[in-house]
Amino acid sequence: MANILRKWIESDRRELRRLDKIANKVEGYAKQMDELTDEQLQAKTPEFKKRLKNGETLDELLPEAFAVAREGAKRVLGLYPFHVQIMGGIVLHEGNIAEMKTGEGKTLTATMPVYLNALTGKGVHVITVNEYLSKRDATQMGQLYNWLGCTVGFNSAEKSPDEKRQAYQQDIMYSTNSEIGFDYLRDNMAVYKEDQVQRGLNYAIVDEVDSILIDEARTPLIISGPGSGTSKLYQQTDRFVKKLKKDLDYKVDLESKTVSLTDSGIKKAEQYFNLKNLYDPENTALTHHLDQALRANYIMLKDKDYVVQDGEVMIVDSFTGRIMQGRRFSDGLHQAIEAKEHVQIQEENKTMANITYQNLFRMYHKLAGMTGTAKTEQEEFREIYNMQTITVPTNRPVARKDEPDLLYPTLQSKFRAVVARIKKLHEKGQPVLVGTVAVETSEYLSQLLDKEHIPHVVLNAKNHAKEADIIKNAGQVGAVTIATNMAGRGTDIKLGPGVKELGGLAVIGTERHESRRIDNQLRGRSGRQGDPGLSQFYLSLEDDLMRRFGGDRIKNFLSRMNVAEEDAVIKSRFLTHQVESAQKRVEGNNYDSRKNVLQYDDVMREQREIIYKERQQVITEKKSLRWVLMPMVKRTIEREVDQHTLGEQKDWKLNELVDFAVEVIVKPDQISVDDLKGKSKEELVDYLMSLAEKVYDEKKEQLYDDSQMLEFQKVVILRVVDSHWTDHIDVMDQFRQSVGLRGYGQLNPLVEYQTAGYHMFEGMIADIEYETTRLFMKSEIRQNVTR
Repeated sequence: MANILRKWIESDRRELRRLDKIANKVEGYAKQMDELTDEQLQAKTPEFKKRLKNGETLDELLPEAFAVAREGAKRVLGLYPFHVQIMGGIVLHEGNIAEMKTGEGKTLTATMPVYLNALTGKGVHVITVNEYLSKRDATQMGQLYNWLGCTVGFNSAEKSPDEKRQAYQQDIMYSTNSEIGFDYLRDNMAVYKEDQVQRGLNYAIVDEVDSILIDEARTPLIISGPGSGTSKLYQQTDRFVKKLKKDLDYKVDLESKTVSLTDSGIKKAEQYFNLKNLYDPENTALTHHLDQALRANYIMLKDKDYVVQDGEVMIVDSFTGRIMQGRRFSDGLHQAIEAKEHVQIQEENKTMANITYQNLFRMYHKLAGMTGTAKTEQEEFREIYNMQTITVPTNRPVARKDEPDLLYPTLQSKFRAVVARIKKLHEKGQPVLVGTVAVETSEYLSQLLDKEHIPHVVLNAKNHAKEADIIKNAGQVGAVTIATNMAGRGTDIKLGPGVKELGGLAVIGTERHESRRIDNQLRGRSGRQGDPGLSQFYLSLEDDLMRRFGGDRIKNFLSRMNVAEEDAVIKSRFLTHQVESAQKRVEGNNYDSRKNVLQYDDVMREQREIIYKERQQVITEKKSLRWVLMPMVKRTIEREVDQHTLGEQKDWKLNELVDFAVEVIVKPDQISVDDLKGKSKEELVDYLMSLAEKVYDEKKEQLYDDSQMLEFQKVVILRVVDSHWTDHIDVMDQFRQSVGLRGYGQLNPLVEYQTAGYHMFEGMIADIEYETTRLFMKSEIRQNVTR
């Protein structure tokens, strides 16, 4: 282990020395750029573009182009990137991750690689976690890019397709990750080229890269359509599970967050629903609803996993504490929670298109990211995205004091200690930021502070609209701010006058998050740009993380230490180590879960790429789709001929082949068994193809011109493809939910999913070709075919 660490440290040092040399070259141009007039500096952009056309590479242009962007930033924004920011910019240009501490100016760092890569004209996407940051950065940094002669766009959910298309055409576009994903899926559901908004995915810089590519990687983007209607089963199963007794009828596994019926619970379910065997194949729908009702009631916690607002269940992002607008839990879990909370149960939806963030972002020609906390996940970034994580030094040494964790026996004793500490800090005027994991914790702490008459503000999923104002004031003298994890992302708390002398911002964590990165982000709110500050975490044995992963070992340790008093505080390296190892286990579990999602989505990715590529060829065709359509007809005929000509020639089912031809290709009077007798398999295929060619030519004559024929072909192919593809996604989705059970039969569920997925895809392609042949050949054309 020591050797691996040594290798990492040495390779980091080597990398930093290399970046340092390139940054020195950039700074070598500083005097030359400073002496240029505004017009001369602006003229550098067309000059660079010309040099690129003449064969120079972006890497060769980098020192000079970075120097131009740097000088431009000084003149337009009044900001001049430091040496370490230039180094960070080089990391981003090379398609890697720059880990830069909070307050080190990541937004300004990105301007240099964004400008350099925008010179190609192929588009640069700057991706942020929310629209507020996207709009802010597009407006502020857009001034610089416009001044340098680059165009800037901003993409948001409210924009019309025309506005979106315009944004994607700009040299630089700011957007959220989800909007790019949904635009990609919508583009691949469009029927006409002019309805699509994106161009190729060229280069993206992802801000808060760990939040988007890791925390959100388990949540696929899904576009849904209306499904099979609301099921009364949700209410029935909810009423049933509410009557069950914990441990007797069902068991909860906190570590894996799963819940299952015991033998007693299964018997009660069979009595309640009047069944002989709950796990009979015909009861699959009921068992699925029961599982979701159990999860909704005994795993999903109100005000932690979700909130209820205006009669609606809204998901709370566990990593940021923000409400995820428009998102719903999939697979019926959302409806089960609606039944639990007695709000209106919304209709179940059918998946029409889906993709994971991993596969979306791996489609970019070049991908880079920046964050304050990526090192703990560097292995995952390397394995899944092929990006190296490089820690860029801070401009000034970090002056924040990170104090050791304090552990208390109970939740109440922990919160008493937290309130006492806040009171003490508040009395001397030092601003305090208190981090909580859940909405309910922030509200509980708020009540305790009210009793002590300590003025404070609360920032959580219920009032995130005021986020910017609350954060702006969090560094002022005497300010006390309670925040869920949302304060850890994309926000910069600047210290008010006199705060440095008081010791800077004090950060108090009331619980360890299951990911070390989230704790590090909270810490990083304090001590920006060499400011003083302090951070400390208060834990208890009753915390979620401790109950799930710390358990008996810690309790045994405490009993040996004779910690009897409730308010006794325990400081111990052993305990800090135990907490860290618990977090590593959770991170490992989460990584496995994300990898699992990706492995399953990779099966769909290959299929998705085939379907989307063929759709795109159909949409963009300008003359005729005969080259797509007639091979489909031929393959359909070949399949049918193979199917009906098995064994000896005397056993061939020519009657059924005639039935196929009549149903799919020609009118009944145009073919008979006598026409097929005595022909070999190849001759049968050729004969049926000649009939299909005739029908094709007749259709062509019935239409005014080639453009009408093309329109007719497009509509037929796309309608059939989209209908079958949507059904296929849905079937694959359902199959994936059940494939895990094959593990009990000593089979590998992933291999089973891959094998079955391949056969199902082959079957879908055959169905698409058969249905397209039938629709095209048998449709009656009337002269009102206009778009």
